Amino acid sequence: MKYLLICVLLHPVFALNYSEDISPIIYNNCTTCHRSGEISAFLPLTNYLEVYENRNLIAYAIAGDDERHGEPIMPPWPPDREYSTFIGERYLTEDEIHNILDWIGEGASQGDPELEYPMPDFPEGSAIGEPDMTFEMDEPYFINGNFEDDYRCFIFSLDNNEDISMSAIEFRPGNREAVHHAIITYIPAGAAAELDNQGSGYGYECYGGFGLSTVTDLIGGYAPGLSVLEYPEGIGRTIPANSDIIVQVHYAPLIDDAEDLSSINMFFKDEAIEREINQEIFDYWEFYLPPDQETTITRTFYVNETVSMVNILPHCHLLGKSWEIYATTLSNEIIPIIRINQWDFDWQSFYTPQYMLHIPAGSELYAKCVYDNTSENPDNPNDPPQMVYWGEGTFDEMFYVPIRFIPYQEGDEYIYLGSDEDNFIDVSFQFGWNIVGLPLQVEDPSYLTIFPDAIENTFFSFDDAYIPDSFMIEGEGYWLRFESAGNTTITGNTINELTISLNEGWNLISGISTPLNISDIQDPGGIIISGTIYGFTSGGYSNTENIVPGKGYWVRTNNSGFITLIDN
Repeated sequence: MKYLLICVLLHPVFALNYSEDISPIIYNNCTTCHRSGEISAFLPLTNYLEVYENRNLIAYAIAGDDERHGEPIMPPWPPDREYSTFIGERYLTEDEIHNILDWIGEGASQGDPELEYPMPDFPEGSAIGEPDMTFEMDEPYFINGNFEDDYRCFIFSLDNNEDISMSAIEFRPGNREAVHHAIITYIPAGAAAELDNQGSGYGYECYGGFGLSTVTDLIGGYAPGLSVLEYPEGIGRTIPANSDIIVQVHYAPLIDDAEDLSSINMFFKDEAIEREINQEIFDYWEFYLPPDQETTITRTFYVNETVSMVNILPHCHLLGKSWEIYATTLSNEIIPIIRINQWDFDWQSFYTPQYMLHIPAGSELYAKCVYDNTSENPDNPNDPPQMVYWGEGTFDEMFYVPIRFIPYQEGDEYIYLGSDEDNFIDVSFQFGWNIVGLPLQVEDPSYLTIFPDAIENTFFSFDDAYIPDSFMIEGEGYWLRFESAGNTTITGNTINELTISLNEGWNLISGISTPLNISDIQDPGGIIISGTIYGFTSGGYSNTENIVPGKGYWVRTNNSGFITLIDN
């Protein structure tokens, strides 16, 4: 404990302020959606004034203790992170939540604007970068405010004389309040011309599908919360020469008339696709949901060939309450895929594991959805509750699970599913002293390469005393000083598992490439003394519940030994 006391004396406790303590949290976790042109543009969080004015809403949304409202609702991430992990997970650590709540409780001061965390360089017009091709609707589509579902198909000509190797496709809704979801496919050029010329108005009505027998597969789509994924090298979709793109847009029931002018971004690969993404849809049509009760529907699907799962989308409507999907192998091994404890019709996505999920042939895929057709369900469209059947309308229900996969090849389970740019971690730092760590395997581990904004000669490791150092080692924690708050982007190979050697007494450690709850630390010798894992901010030391990538922590042991950090 003497080392902690010494550090506290060296680094006095300061009140939290927006510029140094809060802006990094907001800009890295909230502003992506809470800005002009994005899904939460109605509540922008791009500067101190906007955050200050909405501080009470923020507190309500992120608090997770019982005296507030139960589970946090922001950032929105429906899957249970303790069940399985996916690319693009949105969440705040316990330390970040408490820092925001404490800052609000202390008066929400701004601090020195010169020390504010720099706003990330958000792309405009796309979530993932500059597209190779963009299609915009030829004219605004008029949406009748008659409180009825409207399914409309729009055709876009590719004018492609050759096959296209597609790495990603992104639907950008023009009217986010009106567009509930969209699905995209390709067809032979001109195949839908007759349908397009039949009715009046732009596009054609397509309730229940695209109206064509030539549609074999989906290549993309949109729903609130959907993350656009660029597939790794050699993996993707091939669009044949002489094709058209069709998008089916579901306009949700509206009370007032509206217009929509949506667009599609396409991203191409330079090389031909070596392994095509396949899609299988597991669904069930013959169910009904009696009023005034919860109904659980389960389905089992057989996996005939060994596959590598790329992503999955559980889908139902307003009566959905929860989902659980897993696979059982012939040897009775359970492969957890996804669990959603609180279904949200207005926030759904294709979820992508960090690495392809190996599902052997002969496995059974088990899917369970619970539906709440009672008056206790605030989203129930019927008052009083009524019998509900399968259907594509918003007020009908569905049991629908598309899964994207490729035939298995040895080593698939080690292929990272994000783009090369996803193999990076942004690490924020505060003004003054910080405890930092190395969250990725890098070519040059010198501290000034990893943290170029650091003050030279302020880098210290700890081994019963502070030691001036030059290079960072995975799993070690270090003191490092900065003249102003900011962030650094670390690029390298993911660390999924790490064994750390600890001395008896106090140690400085750091974590792996993903956040890890301290309850998940493997401590076979029981050497960690309970309640002695501390993080450090400008507010001083505090017990932490999570080991965050790029941060360092104090931990005390009753003996020397080893601990293991592993991403489960």
